[in-house]
Amino acid sequence: MNPSTSPAPGTRVSAADVDDAAARLRAVIGPTPLQLNPRLSDALGGEVWVKREDLQPVRSYKIRGAYNLIAQLPETDRAAGVVCASAGNHAQGVAFACQRLGVRGRVYLPGTTPRQKRDRVARLGRDAVEIRVVGNTYDDAAAAARADAESTGATQVPAFDDPRTVAGQGTIVREILSQLADPPDVLVVPVGGGGLLAGAVTYLREHSPSTRIVGVEPAGAASMAAAMTAGEPVELAALDPFVDGAAVRRVGAATFDVVRESGVELVAVPEGRICVEMLALYQSDGIIAEPAGALSPAALDLLDIPRDASTVCLLSGGNNDVSRYADIVERALVFEGRKHYFLVEFPQEPGALRRFLDDVLGPDDDITLFEYTKRSNRETGPALVGVELGSPDDLPALLKRMDEAPPHIEQIPPDSPLFGFIL
Repeated sequence: MNPSTSPAPGTRVSAADVDDAAARLRAVIGPTPLQLNPRLSDALGGEVWVKREDLQPVRSYKIRGAYNLIAQLPETDRAAGVVCASAGNHAQGVAFACQRLGVRGRVYLPGTTPRQKRDRVARLGRDAVEIRVVGNTYDDAAAAARADAESTGATQVPAFDDPRTVAGQGTIVREILSQLADPPDVLVVPVGGGGLLAGAVTYLREHSPSTRIVGVEPAGAASMAAAMTAGEPVELAALDPFVDGAAVRRVGAATFDVVRESGVELVAVPEGRICVEMLALYQSDGIIAEPAGALSPAALDLLDIPRDASTVCLLSGGNNDVSRYADIVERALVFEGRKHYFLVEFPQEPGALRRFLDDVLGPDDDITLFEYTKRSNRETGPALVGVELGSPDDLPALLKRMDEAPPHIEQIPPDSPLFGFIL
């Protein structure tokens, strides 16, 4: 592997490195808006600002670190080309940088990367970038990218575990401090591999050490919290890829060192809560956020923030495939307790369904799924029934009516293996 691509894990990043990165980026991107969000402010009782990295040319903050790294490569390394692994957003940043700087690149994406992100990588990179789809997780793609760099001499552009990437991501916080009259009391940062969090910590440590920093991970991919518990980066035994922009099995060694020394808070947010916030951002604020982009505002209800505090949430990206919204709505309804699934053992006789509708369902309940096949050689037959409630508070009454009804009815809890066939 090109020796310039793999700095020692302990390599330090300073606020001056962030300033230098900002000077490089100034020629290709402008500052993204920092907007006061009335909905979140009213809910929290203080000022909540949203840093709109979804409005970048690549619709995420990843352009910052990728461009900062590639722009610093000497001509010999540029001639050998670059490779990267990404869940989609980093790849777009690399593609943008390759096209602007005239560098050939190969991008490795996991099979779970949404089609929308793949198409964006191709459009941004044009003929400068080749896309290769490998495995099902970011880590599968990362292994393939490392092998490529070792065999070809291309420079690997890490998504997070490189001081040049970290310095580029830190320019977000530099912008925030220039956009506010006073530094924020609280900064809420989404966490995947830790590059953005490490960059934020690095800059604030020198320019606003009193700012409270909170790192937010998806509950199904809390790799930084696992590293903090173990005292070193470790691989998660199980990984939920739903929050694809932050679904990292193992955080970076360099980013972990920075985060561990900072003592920042970490909080894990359930995927259902993230979906609720994605819909609120879209319906109330007109913001299209991807799951990782909604991580920060989704965590606000879990944090003890004084009502008069000023809070900034980093909205990291808006690369969300429209085809995912049906799944997002479903997950949100289940999380809020408005959507439930049941196995109903119907007697195979005329009128059974009518009695179920009349005796069990409430006036505001709606059947959203009904799967049943009549078996002529059996007295009963199971049906999978999905019910959407008018309010989560209606569930106890529904369950009581189900207990009193003639058919045997079994609720399918969200943590049941059967639920995986529904969502």
